[in-house]
Amino acid sequence: MKIGLVCPYSLGTPGGVQNHVRDLAEALLARGHQVSVLAPVDDNEAPPYVVSAGHAVGVPYNGSVARVTFGPRTAARVRSWLAEGAFDVVHVHEPMTPSASIIALWAGDGPFVATFHTWQVRSRAMSAAAGLLRPALEKLDARIAVSENARSMMVQHIGGEAVVIPNGLYTKRCQSGRIRPEWQGNDGTISFLGRMDEPRKGLGVLLSAVPRLVAERPGLKVLVAGTGQADDARRSLPSSCRDNVLFLGAIDDAARADMLAGSDVYVAPHLGGESFGIVLLEAMAAGAPVLASDLAAFRQVLDGGRLGELFEPGNATALADQALRLLGSIDERGKLRAAGLSAVLRYDWDALIDEILAVYDLVAR
Repeated sequence: MKIGLVCPYSLGTPGGVQNHVRDLAEALLARGHQVSVLAPVDDNEAPPYVVSAGHAVGVPYNGSVARVTFGPRTAARVRSWLAEGAFDVVHVHEPMTPSASIIALWAGDGPFVATFHTWQVRSRAMSAAAGLLRPALEKLDARIAVSENARSMMVQHIGGEAVVIPNGLYTKRCQSGRIRPEWQGNDGTISFLGRMDEPRKGLGVLLSAVPRLVAERPGLKVLVAGTGQADDARRSLPSSCRDNVLFLGAIDDAARADMLAGSDVYVAPHLGGESFGIVLLEAMAAGAPVLASDLAAFRQVLDGGRLGELFEPGNATALADQALRLLGSIDERGKLRAAGLSAVLRYDWDALIDEILAVYDLVAR
């Protein structure tokens, strides 16, 4: 099958949608399909199956900054890519963003599949945008949502229905990490992964809990990985506990696996705007017990708390209390680790790719 994938966001910027599209492309290629990915590209290091939709610019979106490309030049590239590809199916992601995804719907004849990744509260702006985009969205032959929350948002704004197929991961890659002694604390190791300059990722909540954590466990090490200004984050900490926090900056997949492999607790203190929680699955696959904000998306992934601990979003005291309890209980961490390793297999790409191919088979030429 000849399959075209459209990613709205720059592949040079870390993000859940970008990772999803990249992993989906690799899973399809591994099954012997022909795959081309159209996406904004900011450098020359994109995989060979990627075609540039143009350079990306940052626009505010869902509490973050999305790097997308849009306009006449992008439209010309989209039309050329569609004509040359002669795809059996075109799979666009996040079609309600101003990006190459919606342009592909405007310009092409399909068959089209769309995946909706985003969850946000219903708003007049989103409803108005949905009305303007409805003629293009009516071209969709099938719709996928990565979670019940994303499906609910789609139904509220544009109607119709969607099949829920969650985000996936390669569990073996997540389990390839090695414990780095320099990243280990004598009183335990906590890790965090997320953009430091994006408030909704909740790093500030974790850092607010650090003084209490260090007071109880002076040898604790807190690993913070992600892009952003580490100096600003470091200055927010009392001098007495700055040495307990190690800012790793942006890390590659191998270092990410290493960090999670050595984590006694992985903390996801996000404040909102999450439709799924792929990072929770990565931590679970690596064997790291998870402590996460009690967001609807996280609660769903963690099966209501059976697969990980939940705490009130934004509550640094609750975070510290539950983290200390987990750090002090080998048995509890062991139970969460075993439950997570078992549950995460449902999200492996080897299983999910069959579900997506079944959707393609329904609509393909």
